[in-house]
Formats: sequence, C-alpha cells, structure tokens
Amino acid sequence: MKKLIPALLAFSAAFPALADDITYAKHIRPLWDDKCERCHGTSAPPYEVFLKDKKTFELDDKGPRMDSYESFVFFLTGPQAGALMRRLDDGSNTKDGQPGNMYRHLGRGEQRKENLQIFKQWIGEGAWIVKGAGELSKDEIQKIKAAK
Repeated sequence: MKKLIPALLAFSAAFPALADDITYAKHIRPLWDDKCERCHGTSAPPYEVFLKDKKTFELDDKGPRMDSYESFVFFLTGPQAGALMRRLDDGSNTKDGQPGNMYRHLGRGEQRKENLQIFKQWIGEGAWIVKGAGELSKDEIQKIKAAK
C-alpha cells in the first residue's frame, strides 16, 4: 500500500488532464497556445474572410481564426460542426486510415497522442465523430460536452 500511493500520485502528476475534467481554460487553451496559435491566432482571418481567399491565407500559413472559446464552438457545433474533430483525428476514425491535416501539429510521438486524447476527452465520450461540415446530426452535436 505504501508503494501504491506514490505511484498513483506520480501517475496523476504525469497526466494532469486525466486527474481533472478537461476544460477549455485549463487544458485546451494552453495546448492551443503552444500548438495552434501561430496559424489560428489574432493574426489569422475570421472564418468568413478566410473563405474568400483561402489559398492566399494557406500560402501564408494562416487558417481561420480560432482564438476564443466561441470560435472553437463554431467549429464544433456551428455551420462547421465536426471540423475540429475531422482535422485533428489520427486516422483511426476514417475509412482510409489517413489522419486529419492538423493532426501532425499536435506534437511528436507520444505527446501527439496525449494531446489528441485531451481534445477527445474535452469533446466528450462518444462525441468524437469525424464527418464533413453539415453532416453531424442534431443528436451527434448534442453529445459534444465541450460546447456546454
């Protein structure tokens, strides 16, 4: 028993996201600041502007702005529902096994897998559904706990 307690403490320290409920402020935002801000931060265009000149922005390594909780929710439950899951997926949820185009930006090796797991936990059990824009049903959108 004496060895079990330090082992459990070490495990929870190594994986802080597993010890708590995943929140935008505590887990997702710091991850976003480290991995996503460069291309989706305040210098990135709002989604509507991005769509008007997508190729030019992509050549400049800019995607649509996602610098707030509200903008994240847009890509989870708004007109682009499912985009975040589709682009971050590791390929285990696709027919062709190909990861989404943003998966590689989640880190390297085990860190990438751990960061994906944090996003999946934030989205919610059974809510990580990889579909195109407008393809998620109302029931599937309701499962997304991150938007609540």
